[in-house]
Amino acid sequence: MEVKIEQSWKEALMDEFSREYFQKLTEFVKDEYKKGAVYPLPQNIFRAFELCPFDNVKVVILGQDPYHGPGQANGLSFAVPPEVRLPPSLQNIFKELESDLEQPLVHKTGDLERWAKQGVLLLNATLTVRARTAGSHQSKGWEEFTDAAIRALSDKKEHIVFILWGNYAKQKGAHIDRDKHHVIQSAHPSPFSAYSGFFGSKPFSKTNKYLKETGQEPIDWL
Repeated sequence: MEVKIEQSWKEALMDEFSREYFQKLTEFVKDEYKKGAVYPLPQNIFRAFELCPFDNVKVVILGQDPYHGPGQANGLSFAVPPEVRLPPSLQNIFKELESDLEQPLVHKTGDLERWAKQGVLLLNATLTVRARTAGSHQSKGWEEFTDAAIRALSDKKEHIVFILWGNYAKQKGAHIDRDKHHVIQSAHPSPFSAYSGFFGSKPFSKTNKYLKETGQEPIDWL
């Protein structure tokens, strides 16, 4: 079965594509797209991998589901297309970013492609969702696939920063070797939890501090 995913990721995850769960997942997702609206667009399902090849990954920001409203999901966790109004979680991420770095944002759109191209893998646990139905593609195989991606990064690379926001991301962080990598975790940026430990957590400056300490280029977050 031919999977259209960036070549270095294809090599890193080669074993997954022939496994039974992935073949069932593929059939399920194809069927869902035939039945009705599913997000993101098919060409953007693996966009996080396309923009951030395996060898380039320096930072991983884990999300849960793609946005399920029309025109929002673009294949990158927490991100939306440039013309789309910022969702509340992303508004809070930008608020914390400006506070953390004590500078105003230069790029105010929510696409986040600029982060991905610098080595930030914006990875959702589930890569597709049925329109207006949060969690509709959970427990179909995507979580197993994205766990494999995290495991591959943890096993084959060193000195990655994993940013885990909220309990779901923290649970997914079980696959990370914390002797080789740096983990930053806090409450989720959602309006329901941002004031319970996300605001003031300074993930962006902490990430850049670690990257510099390990001889890597910091991320231009602004």
